[in-house]
Amino acid sequence: MALDQTFAGRTYPPTAPYEVSREKIREFAEAVRETNPAYTDPGAAKALGHTDVIAPPTFAFSITYKAAGQVIEDPQLGLDYSRVVHGDQKFAYTRPLRAGDRLTVTSTIEAVKSMAGNDILDIRGEVHDEAGEHVVTAWTKLVARAAEEA
Repeated sequence: MALDQTFAGRTYPPTAPYEVSREKIREFAEAVRETNPAYTDPGAAKALGHTDVIAPPTFAFSITYKAAGQVIEDPQLGLDYSRVVHGDQKFAYTRPLRAGDRLTVTSTIEAVKSMAGNDILDIRGEVHDEAGEHVVTAWTKLVARAAEEA
């Protein structure tokens, strides 16, 4: 059954604050094999003008995708997550994420489309710091594959 296209424009409540730590940044950098010292060495980050270590650009996905869980788990939307594949991801930064940030994410469904029996869901995650300043916007495209005919 196709997703309800009237969900486009629906915004979910902001998440509880997520505190970005040096350790989480280091673990993520290691996992994606990022070797930039600004991700692990406070001195290197400060030499580049940052207040502390910064996160690799794709680190924001770990925060925004968790927030998108509000959309994914919305029973009224009716998304069958067992059929979902990740279609696309992009980010627009105001500034890098850095250790010590306390961030909230507000998720909005930008579009719901059906193509060839597949449902395509575009979710925008707006990330703000404790002061309410914008840090990054992340767009996630999810594709719920059509059910196979018996």
